[in-house]
Amino acid sequence: MNDFRATADLVEIQALQAEFTDAVMMRDRARLSRLFTPDGALRMPNIPVELVGPEQIRVGGEKLQEQWDFFVQNTHPGAIRIDGDTATGRAYLFELARLKSGLQGLNHAVYHDRYRRTEDGWRFTERVYEVRYLDTTPLTGSAPARRADPDDPGTVLLLREAVGY
Repeated sequence: MNDFRATADLVEIQALQAEFTDAVMMRDRARLSRLFTPDGALRMPNIPVELVGPEQIRVGGEKLQEQWDFFVQNTHPGAIRIDGDTATGRAYLFELARLKSGLQGLNHAVYHDRYRRTEDGWRFTERVYEVRYLDTTPLTGSAPARRADPDDPGTVLLLREAVGY
């Protein structure tokens, strides 16, 4: 493998990681599920949840999402090791969440990843979520209140009014 191919693979895998976080934050479970191979798995032993295949990942993600009052995930790249058409890697996370049940807090976690090159580009074959630190102290902030206008496809944040815009 030449240096250009290795660099391109690295960039493509980092883009895959970023696409995952964006799909989570935008609550786009259909897009999220397409980032996995047909036999791909999303495992979260701390929760515990194990989803195998794009359909389980989509449906399981929707069930998890229904429980959120709000959820914010910040992902930072970690090491990636490429071996031909497969690779392994990690991504580091900082998350804030409040569930509708009232459970809330922040955590630091690691995704342990396995990737495979496909005709559609790099995809996850496995993503394992490992919590490294958990703080369930009540959060002092909140998600901005939203006001939806049924005639407008967008949502207006009340925060704009609070700052005079």
